[in-house]
Amino acid sequence: MDQLTQRQERILLSLKKLDFLNRDQLSQIHKLGKVRNTNRILNELSPYLSKYREEYSTIYYLNSQGRQYVNSQKIRRKNQFVNHIIMRNDFYIFCKCPVEWENEIRLKDNHYTVICDAFFKMNKKYYCLEVDSTQKMKVNRAKIQQYIGLYRGGAIKEHFGHFPGVIWLTTTELRKKQLKELCSGLPCAVYTIKEIR
Repeated sequence: MDQLTQRQERILLSLKKLDFLNRDQLSQIHKLGKVRNTNRILNELSPYLSKYREEYSTIYYLNSQGRQYVNSQKIRRKNQFVNHIIMRNDFYIFCKCPVEWENEIRLKDNHYTVICDAFFKMNKKYYCLEVDSTQKMKVNRAKIQQYIGLYRGGAIKEHFGHFPGVIWLTTTELRKKQLKELCSGLPCAVYTIKEIR
């Protein structure tokens, strides 16, 4: 296996961390410049990457050689959740790529459990990110009930020194309004994808 440059390695590592990234996201995270330059750099990495077209963008993920290079056990395949992941990664970029950022983290006490889409630290505080792309509001409502239970229980607050802020990223102004109402009583913020892109 060839030795890659530091920048090439960083690109593979960001795909290990974030699963799927489109060309624009890769360009923003790694400051690859104009489209032509980005395409050239990603083309040079083609032995390590799989890609496919989705509407107007190209989405990249690690193939078996890429996974081997960065020692990743997680096999990624194109599926119906990719758009959800792309939205999550838009928020990662919006937050200026926090160093402490983990996907699919479970928070629980003795009664309530929630698996957040991402758990991250920014300005010395922890946050849970929830991406609402296609799920039914009923599912969101049930999840918010779990968060409220965790919030009232106090064990999570005790563990982190504060209760992590809950951030929702959604698709429309109407859904934003509904989520805000459901979250009243929680430390919560709601953004639409338009506001952060």
